[in-house]
Amino acid sequence: MRHSRAAAFAAGLLGLGFISQSALAQDARYLAGSCANCHGTDGRSSGSGGMPGLAGLSRPYFIEQMNAFRSGARKASVMHQIVKGYTDDQVSRLADHYAPLKSGK
Repeated sequence: MRHSRAAAFAAGLLGLGFISQSALAQDARYLAGSCANCHGTDGRSSGSGGMPGLAGLSRPYFIEQMNAFRSGARKASVMHQIVKGYTDDQVSRLADHYAPLKSGK
């Protein structure tokens, strides 16, 4: 499974000191940048376009929804295509990025 290998690789690099925790966080912010076009800066959607906010979503719920888009269980105009471009590890890092953010509501 891609997630297992990618997570093990990242953990190994982190453990060996090749990458830092801040580098992983920076990568998550980079990944989240592509979400901002539809879901707002830092996942704080205005809600006016019908796009849900991502800030403050629980980690398990975020991952569950991304997997539902990926499998086709949750219908969307473009998310089912977008999520297929992310590895399980990237989805996990995005979940970690958005969970602690305040929703702004």
